[in-house]
Amino acid sequence: MSDANSEPTYLVVISEEGRYSIWPEYKEIPWGWKAEGKSGPKQECLDHIEEIWTDMRPLSLRRKMDEAEKSSPE
Repeated sequence: MSDANSEPTYLVVISEEGRYSIWPEYKEIPWGWKAEGKSGPKQECLDHIEEIWTDMRPLSLRRKMDEAEKSSPE
């Protein structure tokens, strides 16, 4: 963590299902999540997530829906 007078640094993390969150930089990232590449103050990370996470559906659901769409007769 940063010194007592500054705001903690956060990492933008992404789960195996494509969900985004923030995580304090000084803590170990939980199993099933990985660093996305963005770090900084809390609000900056939240703003980044808001900008890039445009589809809230879990990755497995998106894949199933894509497969169903491809296999449905037109």
